Amino acid sequence: MLDNYGKKWSREETILAFDLYCRMPFSKIGKTNKDIIELASLLGRSPSSVGLKMANLAHFDVELASRNVKGMSNASKLDKEIYEEFCGDWEGLSYQAQLILAKYKKIDIQEVEKEIDEELLPIGLDKNVSSKARVGQYFFRRTVLSSYGERCCITGIANGKLLVASHIKPWKVSDEKTERTNPSNGLCLNALHDKAFDRGLITLDSKYRIIISKHLNDVEMDEQTREWFWSYNYEQIKKPEKFKPAKEFIEYHNDKIFLH
Repeated sequence: MLDNYGKKWSREETILAFDLYCRMPFSKIGKTNKDIIELASLLGRSPSSVGLKMANLAHFDVELASRNVKGMSNASKLDKEIYEEFCGDWEGLSYQAQLILAKYKKIDIQEVEKEIDEELLPIGLDKNVSSKARVGQYFFRRTVLSSYGERCCITGIANGKLLVASHIKPWKVSDEKTERTNPSNGLCLNALHDKAFDRGLITLDSKYRIIISKHLNDVEMDEQTREWFWSYNYEQIKKPEKFKPAKEFIEYHNDKIFLH
């Protein structure tokens, strides 16, 4: 394989590196990771080079920095530009990443979208949305679940078939560029708590504690299930490794969704 280690990174390569960075736990960034090896092969670079680029991009991650995990310190001007571009248009840049990936793989973008659709169908893909929006849904799900270590942030359930990347501010009322597929607008929840959160029966406060609505008492269920729900009241969620829920999304859910 041609090794371009040391060669200046292009904009397209950096977009692919950041897209993968978002969808991968920081702790798993390394030259032996199969996804990094695959991307390195496509780019004609070494896995070490790709891993270093992803660590450079981590330098701008404020959530990692708040825990004194600062990534590499030799990030470039282009790294910062791509990071900021993603934060300003999550859906557009995630779709652009898939277009670039299709080009490197020498396949049509429809083939990539088909693979994405197959992954999303079991968890409720809306086939009526645009290709860009569907790719955005895929990016959002993969990034949110990865950030929480593939575990429900309330119960710790770790079966991917039972997990949902739940929007804090609903998808339908979120800004297309800055909110709809923003990982900080997501929680990793099991399917039951996802529905309860979506219906306003639970929410979070500013300290990331779970708040149970009094309206839950009006819902018919066995006492064991009721006790299970209430046992989490005022317990703090398990925080993500990166992309911590943004306060403005939590405030929206408190004000507009939660049943007080």
